[in-house]
Amino acid sequence: MSSADTSSAASTPPLPDRASSRTGSEDVQPSPRPRPAGREPRSPTRPPGARAVVDCAVYVDGHRQAPVPPEEALRVARDGGGFVWLGLYEPTEAELGSLAEHYDLHPLAVEDAVFAHQRPKLERYDDALFMVLKTATYVEHEELTATSEVVDTGEVMVFLGAHYVITVRHGHHGELSELRARLEEQRDLLCLGPAAVLYAVADLVVDTFVDVAGAVEDDVEELEASVFSPRRTDDVGRLYQLKRELMSLRRAVAPLEVPLEKLAERQIDVVPETMRSYFRDVFDHAIRVRDQVAGLDELLTSILQASLARTQMADNEDMRKISAYAGIIAVPTAIAGIYGMNFEYMPELDERWGYPAVLLVILAAIVLLYRGFKRNGWL
Repeated sequence: MSSADTSSAASTPPLPDRASSRTGSEDVQPSPRPRPAGREPRSPTRPPGARAVVDCAVYVDGHRQAPVPPEEALRVARDGGGFVWLGLYEPTEAELGSLAEHYDLHPLAVEDAVFAHQRPKLERYDDALFMVLKTATYVEHEELTATSEVVDTGEVMVFLGAHYVITVRHGHHGELSELRARLEEQRDLLCLGPAAVLYAVADLVVDTFVDVAGAVEDDVEELEASVFSPRRTDDVGRLYQLKRELMSLRRAVAPLEVPLEKLAERQIDVVPETMRSYFRDVFDHAIRVRDQVAGLDELLTSILQASLARTQMADNEDMRKISAYAGIIAVPTAIAGIYGMNFEYMPELDERWGYPAVLLVILAAIVLLYRGFKRNGWL
């Protein structure tokens, strides 16, 4: 795939100071929004020297046109009756701010796209949409430990307008190049406009959630088998770590339900009516994976409780054994202690059978106590 050049950060103009209404769940707010104290951009993973613009292409009637710079792509798309798909990877505030001038992006959405760390949401700014999706990948590991990283998350932000779609990716996974190649082979879908790209991105993200949930389920089954195996194991640390990792996946999946439902059910200007059925399909998949993740979380909770109960039962069993053996040892200790005082007038001290008689009494007491503890399950 070809990559388009982006403008130099040194010549980047500041974001426009304009007031614009955000419709939907938000009231009208002035812009730009003051940056919260201490808020910093997401830690970058972009290789040094790599450009923010991954790919830029204009599509007319489902066909990719000749390469054009990102600054000219929107004009070319409008003139040709098509749209531009601009792919960005971890752009800086200056890089995205420069492009925001050409595409008239809302400052609030630009700030969210730069600083990331957003929960899945769908915002409408005038005649444009801004959607945040969490991405996830399964981290392969030979053995699950109490410190294993199982789920790694990232983010994809999508700016959607009448003649443009801009995808901003954060994290070292969630590559969209293969998705773009597949879409370019589906001309009928690309003819539906920028909303088709938003659908494809959302569908890819949700399908990835399904794969990750399936891989995590294998780890859950492994821990379940370990907890209920005959041998004694200590799986509490591994269970807790997997539950923490599953929480990351749950935070990425659960909030996605509301944005997808809006795209599937509500009338939105930049989303054609024909695209609603596509988003309903993605919405259905998201609901299923949400239920799967919730079920895995509940199952992990039950397994964790069972593991703690087994550990407590094992400790109680050990304490019973210790108490039983302590009781058995106490009898000969008491008898030996009494006769070890060596008083002159103690009975049987002068008898020849005294010593073996005491030994027999001690042995009989031990046998009786052992059989009693064994019968009661203490030994």
